[in-house]
Amino acid sequence: MLMEVKNQLKVSLLSLKYALQREMLNKITFISNILFMILNNASFIVQWIVIYSIRNDVGGYSFKQIILLWGFAALSYGISRFFFREAFELSDIIIKGSLDNYLVQPKNILISSITSGVEVSAIGDIIYGYIMLFIYGITIKNFLLFTFCGICGGFIMTSIAIIFSSLSFWFGRIEMIITTANNAMVFFDTYPEGIFKGFIKILFYTIIPIGLTAFLPVRLLTSFNWNYIGLILLGTIILISLAFIIFYSGLKKYSSTNLMNARV
Repeated sequence: MLMEVKNQLKVSLLSLKYALQREMLNKITFISNILFMILNNASFIVQWIVIYSIRNDVGGYSFKQIILLWGFAALSYGISRFFFREAFELSDIIIKGSLDNYLVQPKNILISSITSGVEVSAIGDIIYGYIMLFIYGITIKNFLLFTFCGICGGFIMTSIAIIFSSLSFWFGRIEMIITTANNAMVFFDTYPEGIFKGFIKILFYTIIPIGLTAFLPVRLLTSFNWNYIGLILLGTIILISLAFIIFYSGLKKYSSTNLMNARV
């Protein structure tokens, strides 16, 4: 079992390596995509600078906490889109019958399919996340906690994309639902937790678990608590497990299109 996991990890890393090398063929475009993503993210902070010049807090968050919130959002997004880009195209892969390419390979179908490409601009998100941490105040403890939460956040975002995309096995084209879920994970995790009330807040700790990718991580760095680490880790494990269960349950209903393309 351990050997199988090791081999799958090696194959996935090689797949990411080759995908990255293909993207780096045009170095100017490669670097430009990263830099423009950093600048794009930085532009949104301007609105918060204006808001905090008028008032001292928003939804119970100070400006430094907003900086930290954006850092977590960028890092989680970057990790999910760089390492698992195809998870966000999984519905299209299922509908077009492109899973055929992975069914004949002696590797984990889900992992192989979601690690078959990279999103270069996501490197800019990862860098931007650590820039926000530097502005907030970087220490060894903060760096380790920030990285831990960012990795968990990346896995959570990827798991949500897989879960909703896997519904395509049963319901066919449901792009609107999938897009809404993925966009909600990105959009709402850059706003203070305190502005959300009632059912919306419950939603953000369950179906759209922004609480695990943004709100709890901010609490963890501003007020360390082992319970927060436990909740984030538990939530990550549960969602990863659900993603695998739902995907492979749906795979039993998969209809091949006999589309077979060679993959290098």
